[in-house]
Amino acid sequence: MSKYKACIFDLDGVIVDTAVYHYKAWKRLANEMGFDFTEHQNEQLKGVSRMASLELILGWGQVTGATETEKEEMATRKNLWYTDMINQMTPDEILSGAEEFVQGCRDAGIKTAIGSASKNTPIILAKLQLTQLFDAIVDGNSVSKAKPNPEVFLKGAEALGVAPTDCVVFEDAVAGVEAALNAGMKAVGIGSPEMLTEADVVVSGLDKFTLAMLEEL
Repeated sequence: MSKYKACIFDLDGVIVDTAVYHYKAWKRLANEMGFDFTEHQNEQLKGVSRMASLELILGWGQVTGATETEKEEMATRKNLWYTDMINQMTPDEILSGAEEFVQGCRDAGIKTAIGSASKNTPIILAKLQLTQLFDAIVDGNSVSKAKPNPEVFLKGAEALGVAPTDCVVFEDAVAGVEAALNAGMKAVGIGSPEMLTEADVVVSGLDKFTLAMLEEL
């Protein structure tokens, strides 16, 4: 029996990489407003909510004076372009080792959940045919506070009926790692050790992480 009762996974960058679709949609919006949006800037939006991302982009483009209604319209347009792209996704886009590791957790009696800022989580999971692998899904439709606030992970633990201290979070964003630690959970960073310095351990992907490593946390 595992000493941990639940694993909570961020979606983007951990289970699947939708960053390229976010990038294309935000870039299109920026270009329509007369400025460019770089991949480096896109990296800074990892784990950031849609409206907070828009505020950053408007700042980079030095766009001022937009009303809240106009901002909502911009965010809606971006999301329509993004959802058009993710509706074409297939299971081939699942990141290496992700499905196998989540299934391995379930086989070991460990509960699994998604904890993501994305409001499109249900669509993405359905397209990847992964919905059935998670006991709970907490996403941007059910939380109001963005990471590093721990709300999304605390709600995940609550939905699973597990204490926060019995949960391990898998995250690719600095804000997400902070959110996990703020929730009192262990944090496995997916990505660069230089970037995810606060994580308990960092690997390049779930294909490089094992249940034995989970027990060693």
